Amino acid sequence: MNETTYPSEPPLYDRVARVVRGMIDEGSLRPGQRVPSLRSMSRQLKVSITTVLEAYSRLEDEGMIRARPQSGYFVTQRAAVRIPAPRRSRSQRAPRRVKVGDAVHAIFSLANRDDVVTLGIANPSPELLPTRTLSRLVRNISGRSSRRAVDYCFPPGDPLLRREIAIRSSGIEGSVSPDDMVITSGATEALMTSLTAVAGAGDVIAVESPAYFMLLQMIESLGMLALEIATDTATGMCVDDLHRAVHQIDVKAVISNANFHNPTGSLMPDEEKRRMVRILAERDIPLIEDDIYGDLYFGEQRPRTLKSFDTSGNVLLCSSFSKTVAPGYRVGWVLPGKYQDKVMEKKQLVSSATASLPQMTMAEFLRSGGYDRNLTALRRHYAEQVRQMRGAVAEYFPDGTRVSEPFGGFVLWVELPAGTDSWELFNRAMEQRISITPGMLFSSSGKYRNFVRLSAGQPWSPRLEEAVRAVGRLVADVQ
Repeated sequence: MNETTYPSEPPLYDRVARVVRGMIDEGSLRPGQRVPSLRSMSRQLKVSITTVLEAYSRLEDEGMIRARPQSGYFVTQRAAVRIPAPRRSRSQRAPRRVKVGDAVHAIFSLANRDDVVTLGIANPSPELLPTRTLSRLVRNISGRSSRRAVDYCFPPGDPLLRREIAIRSSGIEGSVSPDDMVITSGATEALMTSLTAVAGAGDVIAVESPAYFMLLQMIESLGMLALEIATDTATGMCVDDLHRAVHQIDVKAVISNANFHNPTGSLMPDEEKRRMVRILAERDIPLIEDDIYGDLYFGEQRPRTLKSFDTSGNVLLCSSFSKTVAPGYRVGWVLPGKYQDKVMEKKQLVSSATASLPQMTMAEFLRSGGYDRNLTALRRHYAEQVRQMRGAVAEYFPDGTRVSEPFGGFVLWVELPAGTDSWELFNRAMEQRISITPGMLFSSSGKYRNFVRLSAGQPWSPRLEEAVRAVGRLVADVQ
């Protein structure tokens, strides 16, 4: 079945928009300068004036340019935003018990409320996802395979889905067999089953600092201890600090989000990935990789995973389709390496089986080529939305604010001026029906009190811009 929702080639207006963005990024068009006229750009790129007008309208929606009556289009100040990144974090000297508490529940309770502008929840907007195509696939599959669609699908999962994921993964990880993986109910279950397969209560787990709060909540619920390792917003976890830690402390496992880390958006260089895998393999310390954002790169090619450097089966790669296709389908997977039998055992104990119909639908979506076409559009949307969100923070937040510059994904890590209480900010923002994620949730010890995570998973709109402006005003009030 052919995917028809997304074109295989970007539309002409997108090409025009990219040319103008490039001129702005390179500095040949500066804030306040006039953009080439519709007619001149039409001649230069050999496209219609209507196409150029559509491109300019979209750039205006993004906040890159503004139209002036009788004068044309001009570059806005936001287009050339320059704002420093948050400072590198510090490693903990000793592991700690995690105390995330009930704050996580408060954040998720806001996710589906229409009356709340959710700037903090890292969810893709449904309007960016291939919902019509998926609905059609569900109808077709339910009709021709109704019995299999309602039956149990026991671990390791649907064979066609495992084959399609293996085909895609082989280009990233090397040789991957369908028998190498276990399908899970989302990446959360993949991470949980991996963690319980390699560690137990009282064990020390090394994580990035800041760390995704759901990982910390898992560690807390399992009675484990977290050891936070310094993380740079550009290059990810500091491998030198990790190296020292595993020589000084009995670390039982490491969890890393090397590609477009949540919440910083960092991307670990390949040489550091290779070194991390080698260091941990030498000490036989399992490395659990969270690669849920790996397909959402803004560059020319997908980054390599930690798993791709693994020669001993020591890396357990976890991912899902929740950020790229359908969060509600809860289809994830794990490549558990030498821990496959243990992961299978834990999976069976936790949920017995993963829902059949979503697995079958995802298998067909991958097989038809729809997934790759969907990604082409999705990456472009996220890159633009991240640019918009960064620009709005730079414009509306007070001096002293720092913002990460992600290389992929759609979350931003914002360092607020010293003395800002992000929990108070969260409560004050909620009074205005705006949700953010306070920074202290991303630490086992409540660090990052003057940080917040913002999500750029929704298309930019006047409502979002006004919400960011309102939060910026509140930041000034709670300092």
